Amino acid sequence: MHLELIVRRKPGLVKHKGLISTPYGTFGCRLGKSGITTNKREGDGATPSGSFEILCGYFRNDRIRRPKTTLPMDEIDLNDGWCDEPAHPAYNRPVTLPFSASHEKMFRDDRLYDVCLVLDYNVSERMRGRGSAIFFHLTSVKRGPTQGCVAVEPDLMLRLLEQIGPGSRMTVLAS
Repeated sequence: MHLELIVRRKPGLVKHKGLISTPYGTFGCRLGKSGITTNKREGDGATPSGSFEILCGYFRNDRIRRPKTTLPMDEIDLNDGWCDEPAHPAYNRPVTLPFSASHEKMFRDDRLYDVCLVLDYNVSERMRGRGSAIFFHLTSVKRGPTQGCVAVEPDLMLRLLEQIGPGSRMTVLAS
């Protein structure tokens, strides 16, 4: 299935609160602490604007069952990481831990990556320093901003996964 998700900033002063339009309606989501940007840089805390294919996903099989989806999904284990060091050849790629360069751990205690989808932002065509690990992952309404990802409630993510498959896209609007 080719699902199109549209993300925009929620009107108001809080930059990290967003809205995501889905086949089920429009729902709240979390964005980066700096809001949405057209000029993403590593570590700026902003969510990049643009239209991104949803490439694949990861899930914690010790916490949830394999999601119903046609999107390629891999199980996350303790050795999974994601390189966020712009100077490293594995920049913005999955890596095996332990890993000497700067990286993000995919096996997290806070449940944010119990389901984590990889957006094709700076993945297929990498530009060093333009941002890494831009995911579509889980949150809760009590959580604050992301580091630049888009995050939704677990129930919504599982419903969306039933329609997300190869060719599905997320479009993040700058205004």
